[in-house]
Amino acid sequence: MAQPNSASAKRRTALDVIRSLRRPKVAVMMTLGVSSGLPFLLTGNTLGYWLREEGTSLKAIGFLSWVGLAYFFKFLWAPIVDRVDAPGLGRLGRRRGWMVLSQVVVALGLIGMAAVGPTAGLTAVAAFAVVAAFASATQDIVVDAWRIEASEDGDEMGLMSSAYQLGYRIALLATDALILAVAARIGWPGSYLAFGLAMGIGVAASLAAIEPTRTKTAPAQALTPLWTPRGFFDAVVGPFVEFFAKHKWVAFLMLAAVALYRLPDFVMGPMYNPYYHDLGLTKDTIAAVRGSIGLVAAFVGIAAGGFCTLRLGMFPTLILGAILQGLGTAAFALLSLTPSLAVFSSVMAMDNFAQSFAGVALVAYMSSLTGLGYTATQYALLSSTYAMLGKFLKGFSGAAVESLTPVHGLIGAYATAFVATGALAIPPMILFIILARIQAGADAHKAETPA
Repeated sequence: MAQPNSASAKRRTALDVIRSLRRPKVAVMMTLGVSSGLPFLLTGNTLGYWLREEGTSLKAIGFLSWVGLAYFFKFLWAPIVDRVDAPGLGRLGRRRGWMVLSQVVVALGLIGMAAVGPTAGLTAVAAFAVVAAFASATQDIVVDAWRIEASEDGDEMGLMSSAYQLGYRIALLATDALILAVAARIGWPGSYLAFGLAMGIGVAASLAAIEPTRTKTAPAQALTPLWTPRGFFDAVVGPFVEFFAKHKWVAFLMLAAVALYRLPDFVMGPMYNPYYHDLGLTKDTIAAVRGSIGLVAAFVGIAAGGFCTLRLGMFPTLILGAILQGLGTAAFALLSLTPSLAVFSSVMAMDNFAQSFAGVALVAYMSSLTGLGYTATQYALLSSTYAMLGKFLKGFSGAAVESLTPVHGLIGAYATAFVATGALAIPPMILFIILARIQAGADAHKAETPA
């Protein structure tokens, strides 16, 4: 598969990227990004705000964030998505059918959360959150596969990745900012109901999408029927064998770098909204800043991430993204000193820019590592790897803040935790520097080897 870091990609300008968003395929990709992003915070950080208002402890909020572990375990059922049509929706095609099914189930899960709410007990709302999270993880599997398979070359894959990140960020801002303003007026149950119904946007995009043509260059074993013993083995084990055979020992470094890369964004994720609540920031203030300055910064970060990937190359962009993530996360400690509107706006802008920039770089990198015939499963492996450690560690975020409180006070404990989390950007930065040198050495060796 062509790399998104190809020479043709490097010649593209930022204006070319923006113009390409008008292509029907790229526009569908952006809309599917919205659909993928909608459930993510509604079963995680935003739910934490709702729970905090109901008096739930930070420790319980942190542990409840383990609902997001569904995004880690998705590689377990990705082979089914790769090989089997969605029940009752096979006529839509394999990718489109699974997209529609998962989007409908996400909507039902969110509507169920709206119906029961925390007042019915954490068990009931958590059960519906788990349903929505597992369906959302399934949607991510198939949307990622569609994005890679629908791209004609590495250049277009870079554009599709940027469009996906654009849509995903729009959804995150809607479920991180707009929902607060809505909840302040109609309450949390009504807000969750509205966003559950908004999953219809994804269904419409799935129906408008083209069904990718199954590649003729896929490994023969990747086309073996799943219900045969050989097919089942190849579907489950084949993607991993192919990945490690292709990258050899360097595959372990790749997986380690991917696993650590988004830790600054993940680890304190469940504590952002409780932090704002305990600082005394109002829902309208948070919504206004996230929906204005935060929105602009996220879009600029997406554009900058795509542009740097094309111009600077994959590894320099990943290294820069790691640095920006660390600084963006640590900057939240400044709010403990001065929780003013100006400081809040500056911190929000920096963090949104950094996370968007790094997100584009990581998606493009992971996309470049997948092999034809195993698209869904290998990308699920990579995205599960990047979510694994962060999703697990963030469950302890509330307990960490509460354990620091006796020494630093509640707000000081938040600040200390944010600074420590920002420092987690250093290990992946070092790993990507090493990978960049390995790649440079491999390229030099190829150039010296006679054809």
